Amino acid sequence: MLLPYAPSSVAVARQRLCSDLQELGVYETAIDDAVLVVSELLSNALRHAHPLPSGQIRVAWRWADGHVEVAVSDGGAATEPRAGRPTLSSLGGRGLGIVEYLAARWGVRHDGEITTVWAVVTTVDTVSNGNGQVSIPEPALRECG
Repeated sequence: MLLPYAPSSVAVARQRLCSDLQELGVYETAIDDAVLVVSELLSNALRHAHPLPSGQIRVAWRWADGHVEVAVSDGGAATEPRAGRPTLSSLGGRGLGIVEYLAARWGVRHDGEITTVWAVVTTVDTVSNGNGQVSIPEPALRECG
């Protein structure tokens, strides 16, 4: 979806992703992880990159095979997105480190002037019952927002 190049778009994307994943029956902690990842990617794009030529920013996600891929596309920046290693007293610089921790993998794609930062979050959580059997917990419903 195309959103305004504005901080208010982060809340819109979070709520929409949460609702979509709930409708698919995705496990609650996986929804939380995916929502946090999209928040970090979108916040980083708004802070460090330019808008798309339309003046907007694109947020997309796709759920399949036990994972969700989230992606944020912008008009590029002077530097390449990378996970930083801030000091304990640093006020920022942790966004992609959080993405790196929560996502199974993440990366950057370039298509001309458009930069897309993507991440894949696992959405199937299995639990062993101690007898060699694995079960998938039921998704919990909660309010998005």
